[in-house]
Formats: sequence, structure tokens, C-alpha cells
Amino acid sequence: MPLQLRVTVVVPCRDDADFLEPCLRALRAQTHAPDRIVVVDNASADATADVARRHGADVVVEPMVGVWPAAARGYDEALGTADVIARVDADSRPHPDWIARIVRAFVEDAQLGVLTGGAEFYDGGRLANYFGTRWYIGGGTYWIGKITGVPLVFGSNFAMRASVWERVRERVDRTNPGIHDDLDLTIRLRPSDGVRYDPQLRMPISARPFATPFSLGQRLWKVIPTFAVSWPEGAPWHRRPGNRDGAAASDEGWDGGESGALFRDA
Repeated sequence: MPLQLRVTVVVPCRDDADFLEPCLRALRAQTHAPDRIVVVDNASADATADVARRHGADVVVEPMVGVWPAAARGYDEALGTADVIARVDADSRPHPDWIARIVRAFVEDAQLGVLTGGAEFYDGGRLANYFGTRWYIGGGTYWIGKITGVPLVFGSNFAMRASVWERVRERVDRTNPGIHDDLDLTIRLRPSDGVRYDPQLRMPISARPFATPFSLGQRLWKVIPTFAVSWPEGAPWHRRPGNRDGAAASDEGWDGGESGALFRDA
């Protein structure tokens, strides 16, 4: 296991140049610098590409609009030059030690394939932040974990070995803009992929998903088609011990606390 893993950070972005600027500044301020930053310009009409290049990021274009097509394009771009592919969104503000924590975790655990963490909100009111952290994120993580048997991968805050993406890249529904990319990825993972949730790996993000009842409803509704496109792979009985490397979900209870994230894509 090399002591110096090559890390590429993928940032899908569509018309989010104002958010992208501070995101890239935070990535450039990391105590452990990324080897590469890939911004996926998802048919943006704003200054996304200019902002990315100004901060030294590589820009690739994905004309098919949607988080999954853009994210998958970025992960593909990272293959061959990265040992670990990390992911944030344009509104993410990674703490200075974010990449250092990721590298340390993968170096120390050769069986670790996917590392994900939680969220904290840097905007929005107290009520929105409480709801987002304790119920939207925590509740969603609990129930998805019960179904899939692995921690829910949070699209704004995770990293995976390139080998994991190579295994699942043709299994995910990567051209479908109408589903949650992080949930779809979670469904395709198995316990043998070594998925771990780290409560200390936290990501400051915007509270935009809770800005209006409509935006929240959109994200909640997309859970249904996400499971539908993976059926029956996402069914609980296909993921129990002895079933295609499935495993029963944790029986730990949920008390409204946060342990991951859900529904972050638009």
C-alpha cells in the first residue's frame, strides 16, 4: 500500500460559479493538497469554466444535464491518474484537513473502499439547520442503511478507491438525471467494498435543499425512481447474508441523530 495516494477531487457544477469559487479556494487551502481537481461543467451558461481554470482545476464538459451524468463523467476522467477519487459539490466548503483525513484513512485500512461523512450547514436558519441535520440527513441515512446494509454515501462528502468505481461504473444508472446519484451508487455497493461512515469527516454545505417545500419535495420524491431503476438489486431480500454478497442492515436505532446524508442532488 503506497504511503502517498494520488487523490483527484471531482466537482460537478451547473451554473454555480458563485458557489464554486469558495469551494475551490477551500480545496486549494488543504493541508494535504489534492493531486488534481476536476470540475465537470454540466452545460453551464455562467462563468463555471472560467472560475475553475482560474483556480487551476481541469475542466471537462458533460453536455447531458444532470448530477449523475456529470459526476460519472468526472469519475471516469479521474481513472488512470488517481488511486482515490474524492467528491464534493460546488456548494461544499471542505475543512482544511478534509483530504488529509481521507488519505490517512485509506492508507491505514487496506480494506477500505469507500469513506463518507456527514454535513453541517453554513447558511439557513436555526430551524432549517436542525431539520436538515437531525431529520432529513439522519433519518434518511438510517432508513437507507436498514435497506441496503451499507452506509449511505453522501454525494457532497465522500471518497472511493478508483477500483471501486471501475467495478460499479457500468452497473449504476449513470445517464439518468432523474435519480439520486449518491443513493444509486450506494445501492450498487456491497459490504465487501468496505464502505465506512466517519462521523468526524464533516462537510460544510449550503442549506439550499430546504429553501422551499417544493425543493425539498423534489429531493424526497426522487428516492422512488432511484430504487425503481435498481430493482430488484436494491430490494432488502437481495442484500441479506448469503444473497449476492448482501448483508442485513444494522439494527442500531435512530434517535433523530445524524450519521450521513441523503438527497443532495438537484
